[in-house]
Amino acid sequence: MPAKVTDVERFTLVVPFVDRVRLEMERAGVHTWSELEITRVITDAGVVGYGETIQNYTWGRVQAAERVVGRPPAESMWDDSLGAGLQMALFDAAGKLAGVPIYRLLGSKCRDWCPMSFWDHDMSPEKYEVEAQVAADLGYTCMKIKTRPWFDVRETVERISKVTPDHFAIDADWNAFLNNVSNAVPVLRELEDSFPKIKIYEDPIPRHDASGNRAMREQIKSSIAHHYGAIDLRAGVELGGVCDGFVIGGGAAQTMQQGNAAARLNMPFFLQMVGGGLTATMALHLSAVLTHNQWPNITCHELYEHPLLVERFPVIGGHARVPEAPGLGVDIDEDALDRYRVEKADHSLPKRLIKVSRACGVNVYFANSGQKWTFFGDGNQPVTEWGNSTELLEDDGSAEFADLHARASASPVLTAE
Repeated sequence: MPAKVTDVERFTLVVPFVDRVRLEMERAGVHTWSELEITRVITDAGVVGYGETIQNYTWGRVQAAERVVGRPPAESMWDDSLGAGLQMALFDAAGKLAGVPIYRLLGSKCRDWCPMSFWDHDMSPEKYEVEAQVAADLGYTCMKIKTRPWFDVRETVERISKVTPDHFAIDADWNAFLNNVSNAVPVLRELEDSFPKIKIYEDPIPRHDASGNRAMREQIKSSIAHHYGAIDLRAGVELGGVCDGFVIGGGAAQTMQQGNAAARLNMPFFLQMVGGGLTATMALHLSAVLTHNQWPNITCHELYEHPLLVERFPVIGGHARVPEAPGLGVDIDEDALDRYRVEKADHSLPKRLIKVSRACGVNVYFANSGQKWTFFGDGNQPVTEWGNSTELLEDDGSAEFADLHARASASPVLTAE
């Protein structure tokens, strides 16, 4: 009789980000990614599988854990609807029970070493310069950055280019902030002509704009990456191609389906699986069997102060080796699980303002990062100019700060100095 799941345990951790980026994650409103749910799948054979969910950035939270109890892990592990952590834990348990690494459960291995990219959320050019040096020192040869109209993108890319080796590559993720092809083409051309380390532009304009993306792609040299499925594949092919490759993520079944479809189109992609050490390890197993996962994969595991693993897996020449031990193939740091465990995560922050300054002297004050996305996305200020900067203002207790914060909470406040 195959071993069956007897219990599913779930508990919450708060794993802080490293000091270098903690304040930036708070300003960007993604500090809540520090909340992780760990899932343990316990079997009647004594084998335990582990999984991880970033509760506030995931393709799926753990759902209906009782559905897997009383069944062999292999019967349930392809069900993406179970959520990230539970599915990962089932694969881990199934691999351990079979005595094979997870990639053997996914398909035929096509590589031992998987491409990996360093990643940071949006921050100042000065801080990106530091992060690029850290990335290179850790063995990365590629870095994904967030290119935003509230920072000087040109200065950011210039600083990264100056402090990294010649072979270093930059993936610039615009999250569609260039808004349209007429904005995008001059900016993208200037950057790629000035800074040859730029290799990929991700979503410079909205993904659904098929004709705009096609026109943009014809006029620039760098590769364009789209999230898989943003534009119907057949429509994209009929238009002559709207991107050069894909961003793929989600559950194991979806990732395998999309990755194999990309292979049939002979188009590269990178996996985007945001999480800690467990999630990054799962990405390695998927990468090991997906032939066209040839662009560097994105996780944010290096940004946490602890990977929840006994040892950080090394990155050598921009690649990490897929584990060969059964299951995930890594050792969980049980002491770390205990140390970061909480009953309930508290993501409250002190009252702050975000000040965006344009080179022309205009300042815009925001009460939260979400306002910036709407404000610039709707074209309230230019999205293509250089010289912009952003700072986080702490509450100084003054009546002036309280008044400005109250007004900014209702709507962004513009001043000219």
